[in-house]
Amino acid sequence: MADQLYLSYSINGYNIDNMLRHYEKMLRLFPYSRLQFGASVFKVIPISYSEPARIEGAYTMPEQIDEALVSAKEFLNADSCYRLEAFWDLWHFEKSEWKLAPSRVALNCFGPAFEDAEANLAIEFGIDAQFLPEPGVPNSLKMSQQNIKSLLKLVHDLDDALNVNRRRLWTETGENFAEQLQEALLEAG
Repeated sequence: MADQLYLSYSINGYNIDNMLRHYEKMLRLFPYSRLQFGASVFKVIPISYSEPARIEGAYTMPEQIDEALVSAKEFLNADSCYRLEAFWDLWHFEKSEWKLAPSRVALNCFGPAFEDAEANLAIEFGIDAQFLPEPGVPNSLKMSQQNIKSLLKLVHDLDDALNVNRRRLWTETGENFAEQLQEALLEAG
């Protein structure tokens, strides 16, 4: 069964004074979709996900990162989540062929007092099946490996740019995605 996939970071020395600088590094390193036309949505959510956004605006990424960050700074608060809902390009199997297509992601920065935060920075990648080979689908192993390469490149770039205390790649059920991936590759290989 498909599960949501997350990448989360705890950053050394993370606080309200530097959190948007860390978030900016994530936003600038992220490989935004070249195939998606239209804007990404940036939100500032107070206290917890159950609250309505304080602001919500449309931005073209990566061209308008600076404008999104200006909006974030206007609402700088320890109990807020800064969330960019954007796209990146992954391989998808549709109508009996593989296509490179935009896939939705959410890039989050959590204030130290945000109730629903499990880390300082996090990326929601959508379903984990995009990165796992599917038995019976032609070229599934090869194409899922391409998606995994994109994921691992992003992780490597973020690891190099951030002062990481802890990094976790996990699924909604709490399972270690690396173990799931290893099992799926053994089955497909």
